[in-house]
Formats: sequence, C-alpha cells, structure tokens
Amino acid sequence: MNTETIAKRLVELCREGKYEDAQRELYADDAVSIEPDGLPPGALGNAQGLAAIYEKGRQFSAMVEAVHGGSVSEPVIADNWFSIALAMDVTMKGRGRMNMSEICVYRVRDGKIVHEQFFYDVG
Repeated sequence: MNTETIAKRLVELCREGKYEDAQRELYADDAVSIEPDGLPPGALGNAQGLAAIYEKGRQFSAMVEAVHGGSVSEPVIADNWFSIALAMDVTMKGRGRMNMSEICVYRVRDGKIVHEQFFYDVG
C-alpha cells in the first residue's frame, strides 16, 4: 500500500474506534510510538515494537471510563509522511471528563507505518 492508502485506512479505522485493528493491519513489527517530552510520572511513554504499541494502547483504554465523542481529520500527506488531528471527549478513571486534542504524525516505509509521534500540550 502507498502512503495515501494507508493514511485513509488509518483514518477509517480510527473513526470506528478500531485502534488495535489499525495497528495490526497497518504497522510494521518494528514500529515506534513517540509521546511528547515532559510527561508526568506514570503517564504512558514511548514504545518500540508492535507488541509494546499494542500494550500501550491497552493501558490507555484501561484508563478510560467512558468515551463521549471524538473526531479524526482527513490526512495531510507529504511523500512518506502524513498527519491527522485527533480529538477525544473522554472520562478518565479518577480524573473526570476531559477533552483531548493532538496532532499525530506518521512515517510509512515499505507499505507499513514505522513511526508515529504525538504532539499535544502536556500538563
């Protein structure tokens, strides 16, 4: 698959809430997931390898009490890179309801996502 096809498929699966399905289908085994610097202690950090990315996603899901809504933008594509804006309205266990918003940037190599990096305000 080319970058545009992968980007559109990722958006489709994310809009359906099928994040792990997206990872299983679209990510390389050696993919990396990068969070912003300055995260508080106990926050989910970086992950290397698909198994670690799955686990990171499961840990995030376990922290969510309820999902009230969200959105995923259309992708912006540049050669082997693409980005999307992701927003979620969630209630986090022990932390209450919050709106989360981030820019997600992805790199594609050999028909698979090999790098994801998230940009959002910490704190």
